Amino acid sequence: MGGGRLRRALPGGKGTGPVSQVQKDWSSQARAWAHLRYRAVDVELSTTPRGELRIITGAEPIDAALAGAFEQGTGNGLLHLGTALLGAELSASLAFGRALAQAYFTRLGAVADDDTTAPLPACAPEAAVLEALAAAVPPMSGGEYVTSAVLAAAWAALHAAMSVRLAGEGGTLQAWFERHAPPYNTLGKIVFHLAEHKADPARPFAFMASWATGIGSGARVQHVPLQRAVESAQDDRRTLLRMLRPLATAAQRSPWTRTLVDSRAVYQPRAWAADEAFALLREVPSLRAAGISVRMPPGWAHGRPPRVRVGARVGSRAGRSAGGALGFDALLDFDVALALDGEPLAPDEAKALLAGAAGLRLFRGRWVEVDPERLGETLARYESVRSLAAEDGLSFAEALRLLATAPGDDDVGDGGTEPWALASPGPWLADVLERLRTPEGRADSDPGAALHAELRPYQRAGVGWLWTLWTIGAGGCLADDMGLGKTVQVIALMVLVARQPGEGARQHLVVAPASVLDNWAAELRRFAPSLRVAIVHRSGGTEVPVDDADVVLTTYATAMRQPELAARRWAVVVLDEAQAIKNPGAKQTRAVKQLRARMRLALTGTPVENRLADLWSVFDFAAPGLLGDAKAFAKLTKSMAETSYAPLRELCRPWILRRLKSDRRVISDLPDKTEIDVSCGLSKAQATLYRDAVESLAAELRTADGVRRRGIVLAYLVRLKQICNHPSHWLGDGAWAEADSGKLVRLRAIAEEIAARQEKVLVFTQFREACDPLAAHLAGVFGREGLVLHGDVAVRKRGALVQAFAADDGPPFFVLSLRAGGTGLNLTAASHVIHFDRWWNPAVENQATDRAYRIGQRRNVLVHRFTCRGTVEERIATMLTDKRALADDILQGGSEIPLTEMPTDALLKLVRLDVGRIGAME
Repeated sequence: MGGGRLRRALPGGKGTGPVSQVQKDWSSQARAWAHLRYRAVDVELSTTPRGELRIITGAEPIDAALAGAFEQGTGNGLLHLGTALLGAELSASLAFGRALAQAYFTRLGAVADDDTTAPLPACAPEAAVLEALAAAVPPMSGGEYVTSAVLAAAWAALHAAMSVRLAGEGGTLQAWFERHAPPYNTLGKIVFHLAEHKADPARPFAFMASWATGIGSGARVQHVPLQRAVESAQDDRRTLLRMLRPLATAAQRSPWTRTLVDSRAVYQPRAWAADEAFALLREVPSLRAAGISVRMPPGWAHGRPPRVRVGARVGSRAGRSAGGALGFDALLDFDVALALDGEPLAPDEAKALLAGAAGLRLFRGRWVEVDPERLGETLARYESVRSLAAEDGLSFAEALRLLATAPGDDDVGDGGTEPWALASPGPWLADVLERLRTPEGRADSDPGAALHAELRPYQRAGVGWLWTLWTIGAGGCLADDMGLGKTVQVIALMVLVARQPGEGARQHLVVAPASVLDNWAAELRRFAPSLRVAIVHRSGGTEVPVDDADVVLTTYATAMRQPELAARRWAVVVLDEAQAIKNPGAKQTRAVKQLRARMRLALTGTPVENRLADLWSVFDFAAPGLLGDAKAFAKLTKSMAETSYAPLRELCRPWILRRLKSDRRVISDLPDKTEIDVSCGLSKAQATLYRDAVESLAAELRTADGVRRRGIVLAYLVRLKQICNHPSHWLGDGAWAEADSGKLVRLRAIAEEIAARQEKVLVFTQFREACDPLAAHLAGVFGREGLVLHGDVAVRKRGALVQAFAADDGPPFFVLSLRAGGTGLNLTAASHVIHFDRWWNPAVENQATDRAYRIGQRRNVLVHRFTCRGTVEERIATMLTDKRALADDILQGGSEIPLTEMPTDALLKLVRLDVGRIGAME
């Protein structure tokens, strides 16, 4: 919506004149409300003596969502009235509330542009509008309390709610309206209408310009001819200028519009030939950019006629593969032809359409858009792909990339929403992709009694997805949130494979961190006792010989040192905590990518920890070739950063299954998780040491560069974090007096409350040397010993620690180093998680938190994240907020916080002690 758009005519009103007519319009509206039907059992709007808008519900509210919206506040309730119920039949009181919301959106359109994004600009109501509304209050409970001031407060609440909604959903204001209330995108605008005029073959189109005055019944936008709207505003020059400014802007940008205005043809209905209609079609982008709405004939999707396009179809038949399974290297058929709505055209039809100039053609009884030049160029590109496919074959991975990033997409920039080419899957490939995208209900993926577990619905769907991958011989990434049971879903797949007849590899290999080997062995014994298990690791002996095992468990380090594992052919190779291979150049990453299997499966709750390169490395194992090589992937994602990641998301979507605990459709019986940032003061000793460290860092940076500079920066960052924990942590004197650390003071306060409630807590630190002092401190608070887990604790002892903590009368606290205890452990006995120091990686922190917040947890989980005020910890915590968005969306671009590469001034500003912020220790 152009910033100069006139939005004087209020919703439901009749006129388009200046504000002086508002009172008359709303008096008329009040009379209309008086005749609306009341429903005793419906929702009714009311006003409290304090001036708050609320609802009164009967036994059967017409809209439970409305009741829920008002429970979230007046602003959310009005937002729901003005959008979701825009065309609904409402009682008089609710219609009044909706009118207030419509007036707000009218004003918002006057002060915002179509491309406005969050935060929204200020949107103060005009006094005359509020006065007119206050004077037109219908009979309603508390109507006597409604004043302009009350309505102004409700207006402000609505603006706040709208700002939150737009920020949460992202995108532009125009796109938001298009999703939730399309009429607002037209209201108060000049509208160019193009309609079919079948009575005149020589001039088969009709054109008219109008002014959108308001929203009537059924959420239909009301229009008057532009000429009449201009005449009604003649006495108000300011109003007239605002009304016509978009038209003047469009005329400056477009010679076509300038001719339309100068000839005054814009003010009169016109009959047009097909080439004149096509000229308007080409001007749509510039018209909309100027703030003019354009309405096309019904049936033209997205405001454009259907296009004749180059259609490519891949995978009409099952792929050819050298082995028994399909895999990403199997070859698929590929065909190209001109098409309309996905249906190939006959050769004579295609020849006729390619002749002549670009424009609108009447084809098969309807108008279509044809551009012979672009079609020819696009067809040549696709024909070259078909030629290559005929010689060397089109691999499954190449076909999928073609579907996601089809040639011709760059031709959309002419204002259309459809490219001049469309690649679509053939029947066989479409069926495969549909089974992967909707895995629910596959009867052949039921493991039966051999699996000793009752799978949840989402887990059954996950097994169906895994089984589909197995049947086509492809791999994927199971990226369910931590605690949703990835392990049992994989075990179910192993049970399914074991009962299949035929030859071929039947052994499975699981590669996992050492800390979770015992967990895998225990869950295999529990859920699939029929499967024989071997452990290949120095800390644990094999339960059966490797050659006789159905499942072999090993670690990343062992897989790197045992070449015989790569020499075998496995059925399924599973990488647990697959973020361990995010660095493609690491030795262990290269080693596991050499493992051969019919199916490769990556398990991770964090497919992207910091960078999109993490995603590529995981997929390079699970679906080699799908994302191309590292260089091609980097080039692709760089271009997407400037446009959209939608093609990448579409490419990955069938091969990655991601469910979140926060999604109640996935799991409804998991309690809530609340995260609290705990701000701690510094003691005098801490402040002195911190300030000295910053001065020393500044001095050393004056003469350091390159690798030495990065090493200095990293060393001082660790030093500053240790000082924030406790002076003794840096000094190494072993004292750890509580009074010397703001964090220990806060830890005692929180732990005392936990102890009083007889609850349990996990305390994470990234420093192994901090574990024992923290445990000693907590033992003094709880009056009994707790548990400690760090890298020096033997793997074989960790299972006993977990069991002891799970007991009702077990230890009340568990101190864990983040590396040793941040993954693979089930610690749902705790309802509190404390991050004593921040890892500075949201994905790693979330993994640690999910030791407690996972299936089996019956209490709400409270997460406490400690930072020291005025220090580098507090500043990076702010940076983590931005970084967390990347961890939550696996297909958004981003990068690690480049601390070691920061310019010296920026780095010193980041770590400098803010004396005004550190405050007194609590």
